[in-house]
Amino acid sequence: MTAALEASLARIDRLDPELCAFTEVWPEEARARVGEASRLPLAGLPFAVKGRAGIRSYAARRLIAAGGVPVGATSVPGPGTPWQTWGQGARGRTVNPWRTDRTPGGSSAGSAVAVAAGMVELATGSDGAGSVRIPAAWCGVFGLKTTAGLLPSPDRTGLASPGVLASSAARAETYLRHVTDGYEPRAPRLPVPAVYSPDLGFAPVAPEVADVTRRAVRRLEAAGAVRLVPGTCELLDPAEAWSAVRAGDPTSSTGRLRDANDRALDALFARTPLLLTPVTPCAPHGHEGPGDVYSTALTWAFNLSGHPAASLPAGFTPDGCPAGLQLVTDRGTDAALLGIARALERVLGRTPLSRSASGSPP
Repeated sequence: MTAALEASLARIDRLDPELCAFTEVWPEEARARVGEASRLPLAGLPFAVKGRAGIRSYAARRLIAAGGVPVGATSVPGPGTPWQTWGQGARGRTVNPWRTDRTPGGSSAGSAVAVAAGMVELATGSDGAGSVRIPAAWCGVFGLKTTAGLLPSPDRTGLASPGVLASSAARAETYLRHVTDGYEPRAPRLPVPAVYSPDLGFAPVAPEVADVTRRAVRRLEAAGAVRLVPGTCELLDPAEAWSAVRAGDPTSSTGRLRDANDRALDALFARTPLLLTPVTPCAPHGHEGPGDVYSTALTWAFNLSGHPAASLPAGFTPDGCPAGLQLVTDRGTDAALLGIARALERVLGRTPLSRSASGSPP
């Protein structure tokens, strides 16, 4: 994997001055590790970690023990970014590699950009309200939020779960295989019964995003990958409950809201294994901020409920920005979710960034 490491470092050196995905790069440390790592299961696979503290995370330690080689720390929101939607790299704000005038999403901003631009195939992330899934959707890569409690998390509220941003669902499975014990792949029986909810019953979704995800679902149906079952998913807007839990001040009314959504999701997964929704209600916004639209509208319900959820590239909006299809399965079914994602990915394809960063639509 020495060649893979050198290719990763060369691509970081060439592209990161414009993209600003990394806050720190560790070439000498990576080269010192790769010899011993090449004899381990991951064989020196280069990967990135979210933020400066990422190298100390449980997932990073497990990846290193399996032979992964960390090449650097990726950007997270910095001072002056109150919307928490982009990153701050060593050279300035992190930009979306498909449209440098747009945000990559956050807070795992740099991890998503590093994967999208081919600087690494895998980067760690964490997701407390959509912080893996949103940048994965907006940068056209695969992102997974694990079931709450599956992996250790420093977040005492229970909202944030470790996750991964990867070049494909198959590469994300590499992560889960090595950070969990006794991982067993789960191949789905096709077509997978699924419910499609365009808005979870409460979230206005921009027409261009709704169109991309609707067409992706139709392609999956036509290919025999999913079979839509009658009904939809109607939840209560979780914003108030999420905010109360994050503040450590839940009330009886927010507890009832959370319980109602849990009951609705339990009933849904009792009759079907898969829920499909858009990842975000909008396309990537500019660097001035999102205005009144919460990019978390369709993601943070599953941080409250603890379900595993993934973002799968679904296509592009007319302005050249990626959009994601959200896949949600029952609690504890992370391996099954990845198996389904791999099958759906074979139909929808991947969105490799086959150009250097340029700031214009592909």
